Amino acid sequence: MTTPLGLGLPQMRQYDLGKDVPDVARAAERIGYESLWVFERALFPEPATQGLYGIEGRPWPDEYRNVAEPLVTLTLAAAATERARLGTSVLVAPLHVPFQLARALASLDAASGGRVVAGFGTGWSHDEYAAASVRPFAERGQALDELIGVCRAVWGPDPVVYDGVVTKIASAVVGPKPARPIPVMLAAGSGKARRRLVDHADGWLPNGVGVEAVAGQWRQLQDLAAERGRTAPIRTVLRVNTRYTPAAHAGAGRRPFHGSVDQIVEDLAAHAEIGLDEILVDLQGSARDARELKDVAAEVYEKARAAGV
Repeated sequence: MTTPLGLGLPQMRQYDLGKDVPDVARAAERIGYESLWVFERALFPEPATQGLYGIEGRPWPDEYRNVAEPLVTLTLAAAATERARLGTSVLVAPLHVPFQLARALASLDAASGGRVVAGFGTGWSHDEYAAASVRPFAERGQALDELIGVCRAVWGPDPVVYDGVVTKIASAVVGPKPARPIPVMLAAGSGKARRRLVDHADGWLPNGVGVEAVAGQWRQLQDLAAERGRTAPIRTVLRVNTRYTPAAHAGAGRRPFHGSVDQIVEDLAAHAEIGLDEILVDLQGSARDARELKDVAAEVYEKARAAGV
């Protein structure tokens, strides 16, 4: 049985958003990709006050200097496609006013015929929080909890009632409603985040950091779900951030999903053995333009299917 594959949409500065997002979205659906995904990067601090992912000394990738707003990008893709699911991996929840984000996602789901997958995380950049967050960095977990609660309320039946720190809805009709219940998926690395996922979310959005690491995280999450009495399945979509090179990457120190198409597919096959539900392949960072992105995406898809992924 093959693993469904998704593709990251072009959001970076080498792309013409108005032309390339619909073009790549249509091509991906035609190739066979079953979902289309966006990520969020609000700004590029210069000089950076902290390293990438909060790791001291790790530089931010240059392509993060210009990343298009995720829901605008996803809306462009929605209008150009008919079947592909439309996912966020991930939206940094505390950078959004919960009520407004819940309404935007509901409208997009209604407009697309029920194709939205809402992936949230708490983020890590202090600079993004200082510029845009509705809650302090120290309250990022509580901010995500409130966002999930507001989404469930706004997407549910009227009258909508919610009493939170940021969001107060006494009693109101809020529409449009989603075409169907929107799945909420979380990026969860810490123990507290995993508990939130098990108790309040539909699925998990891990990163492709290596087979052993992802498999270990998945076992921990499954054990926690059993411990907390969860019976509903946890849907899983693995995000893999590739670094494509036309020639194979030589040497023993190659990082997962770095190298040629054959090497990327080799890593996809290894990660598919974990048994996750879907794999999101993001190729946009190292593609020079939309034409190369489409060509590499087609080759990855064809070779992955040939390899049984």
